[in-house]
This record gives sequence, structure tokens and C-alpha cells, in this order.
Amino acid sequence: MSKTAARLAALGIVLPPPPQPIGLFTPTLLTGNLMFLSGLAPAPAGSPPITGKVGADFTAEEARDHARMVGLNLLAAMDAALGDLDRVSRIVKLLGLVNATPDFTRHPFVIDGCSALFADVFPDLGPHARTSMGTSSLPNNIPVEIEAVIEIAH
Repeated sequence: MSKTAARLAALGIVLPPPPQPIGLFTPTLLTGNLMFLSGLAPAPAGSPPITGKVGADFTAEEARDHARMVGLNLLAAMDAALGDLDRVSRIVKLLGLVNATPDFTRHPFVIDGCSALFADVFPDLGPHARTSMGTSSLPNNIPVEIEAVIEIAH
């Protein structure tokens, strides 16, 4: 068992099946030593994505849980593409989008759900760069979408 797989097990985390794209794109693209992960939604394993607007349908705390769920889906996509999460040498950057009401301002708190998950799973990799922003809508009315750039050890 790899170091990261053992850490996931110790944290009680079982990765969902890797998400399938809903358009004409690939969930992951590896170029050189960087992997670009397309924006993913909070979708429980085997279920359609969660839908709704933060600040109207969901609290900031619920949305933070949704961002963690997106993080699990990002990990599943990484694992499917790489075959071993121990190949991840750095989480370079996250871009977190929050489908929120105009008065909602806690976007960084929401995206911390994903950042905290990555810190737990990859404690030795250090912090990543990140942008968190609000939008008036997201595809299929999902509450959170997050994309990532990671560095791969060869």
C-alpha cells in the first residue's frame, strides 16, 4: 500500500469513482510534470451533482462540505490518471468558484473545505496557491466548482 493510500485509510477516506466529464473535455491533462484538472462538481459517489446557490439554498458550512466533496472527486481523478497518489509532489494551485447570492462574501471559507482535505491527505507538500471567487451561476446550478494544477514526480 502506498504512503498516500495508507493515509487515506487512516483518515477513513474512501475515494469515489473518478468523475466523468459532462462535455467535450478531459478531466485531467498531463503535460511535462504538471497535471491540470478540469473543474469538478460536488457529486456523491453514484449520484448526480448537488445543486443550489450558496447563501440561498446552502449555508457557508454546507458549501464548505461540498468543496470537500469536490476535493474527493479531484483526488479520484488524480488517482485514476496517475495510478498512485504518491506521484503527487505538489498541489500547485486551486481555482474555487462559488455559485452564491450577491451578498455572500465567505468564498475563501467555502473553498477551505478542499484545501483542508488536501492538507490532511498530503501533509508534507506544503501550502498551495489559490483563488476563491463568487459567481452568479455555475454549470447545472452546482454550488461549487474547483479546478486544480498539481506537480507530478516522475
